Amino acid sequence: MAKRKGKGPTPKAEDRHWHGKRQKARAVKSAKRTGTPTLGPGGRAQAAAETGDRAAGRSGRPAGARRANGEVPELVTGRNPVLEALRAGVPGTTLYVMTSSDDRVRESIQIAADRRIPLLETGKNELDRMTDGAVHQGIALQVKPYRYAHPDDLLAGAAPLVVAVDGITDPRNLGAIVRSAAAFGATGVVVPERRAAGVTAGAWKSSAGTLATVPVAQATNLTRQLKAYQKAGCFVAGLDADGGVAVADLEVASGPFVLVVGSEGKGLGRLVADTCDLLVTIPMPGAAESLNAGVAAGIALYEISRLRSR
Repeated sequence: MAKRKGKGPTPKAEDRHWHGKRQKARAVKSAKRTGTPTLGPGGRAQAAAETGDRAAGRSGRPAGARRANGEVPELVTGRNPVLEALRAGVPGTTLYVMTSSDDRVRESIQIAADRRIPLLETGKNELDRMTDGAVHQGIALQVKPYRYAHPDDLLAGAAPLVVAVDGITDPRNLGAIVRSAAAFGATGVVVPERRAAGVTAGAWKSSAGTLATVPVAQATNLTRQLKAYQKAGCFVAGLDADGGVAVADLEVASGPFVLVVGSEGKGLGRLVADTCDLLVTIPMPGAAESLNAGVAAGIALYEISRLRSR
């Protein structure tokens, strides 16, 4: 997708044409917000918030994988997880192998060789030590630590579009959101530094490689960062079942804009929701009570992209 040509620095909030509407929008938002927030109208979300979060071996990363934090390399272990990661183009730095007697191991070695990922033969004791005793099946892939952007770096051009993620703990959902952000022209994604999904091998796989093109930033305090975006001239809208305006009718999205997406189970946090200028919703005439966070973000970003292309 071709990038829009920049038109200079983002105007300050008080210089935007919608600045005087912010208090009115917040009043509408407060009046509409009732009950437990979800990503779809009509009731409470399912008790299991992010599918698979608590299932053994399905934590949002391959079995045995360690979460990357931007400083410590992630280690993906196990024959299937390593092969899936390599097939998905996850940026590996070293492939550790005990034996090549399995077809999955041989394919992993071939992919690593094609991508010029260093291959090291190692023993069981060394792999046990590296993986803290996790079930490694004689193979492990070290993943390059992800380098997060600064949240301010996402305000590119005259009309940036930023996706903020609140309360999402499954890296696969984060990857899906990044994929949608790439498809619909977002300038970046911002996530909380703590108690939230980060860029892991699971996120890389579900992003289908778009993490290489869409920057992800970490915010020490998401509420404070949203206020900083508002001060910089962005309109901040939170996706919520009880929002007062449908995403498709949000004309203000054509300017500097931040879309905040919450988790399926808990929705937006109270402080984050109160900080938003407006809560918006995805009308759902069907029987579903809520949408997966990645799906909801994709639908909302499509509507926003349509509005911005006018």
